[in-house]
Amino acid sequence: MGTASPSTIFGPGNVYRQDISGAPLHPNSGAMIDELVNTQISPKYNGVAAFNAYQYSGSYWVADADTPLTTVEFDDCQGKGHTPAGLFDGPKMFVDVPIPPQATPAVGTDQHLSVWSPSRDALWEFWVTTKTGSGWKACWGGRIDNVSKNRGQYPGDFGAAASGLSIAGSMITQEEARSGRIDHAMGLNLVAPAKWDRISYPATRSDGFSDSSNAIPEGARLRLDPSVNVDQLGLTPIGTAVAKAAQRYGFIVTDKAGSVSVVAEGSPQAEGEWKQLLGGVPAHEQLAGFPWDKVQVIQHDWGKP
Repeated sequence: MGTASPSTIFGPGNVYRQDISGAPLHPNSGAMIDELVNTQISPKYNGVAAFNAYQYSGSYWVADADTPLTTVEFDDCQGKGHTPAGLFDGPKMFVDVPIPPQATPAVGTDQHLSVWSPSRDALWEFWVTTKTGSGWKACWGGRIDNVSKNRGQYPGDFGAAASGLSIAGSMITQEEARSGRIDHAMGLNLVAPAKWDRISYPATRSDGFSDSSNAIPEGARLRLDPSVNVDQLGLTPIGTAVAKAAQRYGFIVTDKAGSVSVVAEGSPQAEGEWKQLLGGVPAHEQLAGFPWDKVQVIQHDWGKP
């Protein structure tokens, strides 16, 4: 915890560190943002998007070469009735995972857990993760091999986010909050992403459900209009950092949630530090005043090779 951005562990040109300040707009950008603001932001929580530092966040841990390996048990929380292929056979996504003994999942029902092993050049991420008396169990997850050459996407249907993208790659760390600078795209959860069969690069899959023609798909990139003078908005220090990063690197829609929210680094151990970093302003009010009506949707599949 308290690390520099995990967006740096991926390969050159990865999806999180691309400058989109000059990228072309989606032709339906205006209508898409109007629907987002009017149906998903304004009616909820006084029109303030959440800053997920205490719950529904990204719990990120670094394993050293000596971290003991464990096999993560499959927890059939979705009632599949069988063990999916690839967890313990084939790529063995749940086998030989170096989870540090002090690791804890994020608070909230998603219970995300991310583990990077520099010595193995691999990243594991799990969803609905629980520490048991004998080890760990998770409902889903995956591993990215050769992560230092990867764009930030999981293979197949694996991974902890519904979009197939890394949670750690786009989360805001405590170090970034402390410095006031975020040099990567930020993960954004929406209440009603476009139906699952409509995705935009870099997402590889989706759990969206909205049939609206103006619904924003998972994987879509959103940018705060670069002409906005962020320093005149009167935002919190974290809100200012988010806004400036949104002008250059933008947001990537990575999942659906109960409220529009930006994902930060968080675990039970991180709560004390966040209380200091938030400066007395509750996490759910950190983005008060953020000009969502000035946000733009970037061209569909922008950056796709």
